[in-house]
Amino acid sequence: MRKRFSSEFKARVALEALKGEKTVTQLSSEYGVHPTQIGQWKELVQVGLPGIFGGKHLVDRQEQERRIAELYQVIGRLQVENDWLKKKLRT
Repeated sequence: MRKRFSSEFKARVALEALKGEKTVTQLSSEYGVHPTQIGQWKELVQVGLPGIFGGKHLVDRQEQERRIAELYQVIGRLQVENDWLKKKLRT
């Protein structure tokens, strides 16, 4: 059975690995995680950190909000068309 770790746990272990105060082997023994897994989490943190400070998450959020507004417009148009078709079928 696979172990599942919370995002907080992964972040804590990855940050410990980034600090470099302990070896990956020491962290592996301390936290009970395979050294390869710690290396993968560390790499994810290193790749993701520039995006935090680069404002990418803000752009993603704006894009998501724009897409939601667009979908609401489509829903509204489809509701109007549906109501119009129902009205025409009754006549």
